Amino acid sequence: MADAPSERPPVRPRDAEPRGDDLGARGERQAHDDDPMFRAYARARERDALARAQLRPLAPGERPVPLVVAAVLAAAIAVANLALLAGGWDVRGGDPSTPGVLVFAGLMLAAAAGMWQRRYVAVLGFQALLGIGVAYAGLSLLVATNVTAIVLCLVIIVGGGFLFWKLVRVMARIQVASRRPGEPVS
Repeated sequence: MADAPSERPPVRPRDAEPRGDDLGARGERQAHDDDPMFRAYARARERDALARAQLRPLAPGERPVPLVVAAVLAAAIAVANLALLAGGWDVRGGDPSTPGVLVFAGLMLAAAAGMWQRRYVAVLGFQALLGIGVAYAGLSLLVATNVTAIVLCLVIIVGGGFLFWKLVRVMARIQVASRRPGEPVS
């Protein structure tokens, strides 16, 4: 066992120059005062703390407009998919997968119900689907061959992006409401 490497770091002489990690709070502050990146991050942390302090939780029964729009949109997508399936709508010359349509419609109905009940996870999941839809519309815009396709892609990108942005604050307010009083906001 004499050949085993030592677990302890090497000891430095006391008169050696302090390294960056040895500066301590005062020396660290002086070292960072000259760093523009450190100052920018400090300003950003201050703005974040101010924004968190100004967030007010949702009142009982309160449903902000973006949340209502998202819930209605999710329910409308589910109902439209079920109606198109029942009507025998062809997708690119073939029948759509019935289990796939049913699963997607169920997912949209669950998202709509969850958002109506102000569930954070439901809003987060719907935002993920919105993000995927906006990205898909953006990629489809690259291969759009007619004006109708271009307009449809732009409507999805602008409308979905706007709703996504508005739901961010709603999610923050839902999250603030779910915290216990006195619990710090991370």
